[in-house]
Amino acid sequence: MSAHGDPIPMTARKSGPLKGRAEVPGDKSISHRSLILGAMAVGETKVTGLLEGQDVLDTAKAMRAFGAEVIQHRPGDWSVHGVGVGGFAEPSSVIDCGNSGTGVRLIMGAMATTPITATFTGDASLNKRPMGRVTDPLALFGTKAYGRQGGRLPMTIVGAADPVPVRYTVPMPSAQVKSAVLLAGLNAPGQTVVIEKEPTRDHSERMLRGFGADLTVEATDEGHVITLTGQPELKPQTVAVPRDPSSAAFPVCAALIVEGSDILVPGVSQNPTRNGLYTTLVEMGADIEFQNPREEGGEPVADLRVKASSLKGIEVPPERAASMIDEYPVLSVVAACAEGKTVMRGVKELRVKESDRIDAMARGLEACGVRIEEDEDTLIVHGMGPGGVPGGATCKSHLDHRIAMSFLVLGLAAQKPVSVDDGSPIATSFPVFEGLMTGLGASVERSNK
Repeated sequence: MSAHGDPIPMTARKSGPLKGRAEVPGDKSISHRSLILGAMAVGETKVTGLLEGQDVLDTAKAMRAFGAEVIQHRPGDWSVHGVGVGGFAEPSSVIDCGNSGTGVRLIMGAMATTPITATFTGDASLNKRPMGRVTDPLALFGTKAYGRQGGRLPMTIVGAADPVPVRYTVPMPSAQVKSAVLLAGLNAPGQTVVIEKEPTRDHSERMLRGFGADLTVEATDEGHVITLTGQPELKPQTVAVPRDPSSAAFPVCAALIVEGSDILVPGVSQNPTRNGLYTTLVEMGADIEFQNPREEGGEPVADLRVKASSLKGIEVPPERAASMIDEYPVLSVVAACAEGKTVMRGVKELRVKESDRIDAMARGLEACGVRIEEDEDTLIVHGMGPGGVPGGATCKSHLDHRIAMSFLVLGLAAQKPVSVDDGSPIATSFPVFEGLMTGLGASVERSNK
């Protein structure tokens, strides 16, 4: 699959039981960060299990443009020869981050306190997404940003020549914003402090400490206070990337709603800032066993044994949103196949992802015969029970990989096939999705064969 080529229409049909072992790719968040921090360390960082989706490959290309040596030795096995904190060279051409909001925002942060200039762009979806949420705090360091109206890409970032440390309270739950500020703080003197009222995924904090940064996290009345001491010499690491819980969500949810299914998904990250979906599914009645819990690369992981289940609708606590923000689209598919209604509140962040994910899922589910209620910050799905979703629609993916995969999962359990107008964005995060799902017995195919 190519995220940058012609549209690839795809169709999923009602399937027999899914069986077997689902080897999902490496975690996207950790893959991005391992390349960026490897490029900011002095010496050779080795990465195993790297996700080789287009988003991460675009970040690898960007690190090369900033002067790091990034080499693929074999599938999933990479090395990065870093240039040190503050050692980025000025890129000779525009940095294209494709579809990746994580990639572009983290890279902006990493270069923001080095006195160089870089111009960033992306695909049609990324160029619509707001960058002010990152460039505003970066401006506090002395960084300048020049973009399109509304703070959108293409955008030129002029790194601060004499950066100052920053104390910044993140106004919305966003690991990307938090991480961009921390990466910028690496090359600022003194202590940079980030305060988040609601905790978000903590891969940056874990990995920064792993690379030798002086970083502390304290729970206070203000929230999580993260303090980073600037201008360290980061030490190269060997990073074992655990499997992505957001990618694992698709075979897991498919197995829950396809009658008779029984699959094993090994080595999935169980980071508590990322596992809100799995907590929610268990509350809905999902038969998921978390086997062989262990630690890999500083992250908790487990093997997931998943069996088809009779599910009931629940109210998902809004404070759980930050730990499962990427999983609401596929959760809404599971909710459509459950008994009763599932209420998802506190999800307005979904409206500024690769697409407006609330609107995209609401319209597609309605087209498949599911009753939906929504407002700016809420999505309510009225479940139709096992095998109750009529299906039969072609849903728009809006250049969004998670929307495309979610509707293909729905098609496996709906009465009539469900199609998506373009499955090509799936390559950004889960390039082996099609083969993995068909290997389990799912009926997923390209419609233009």
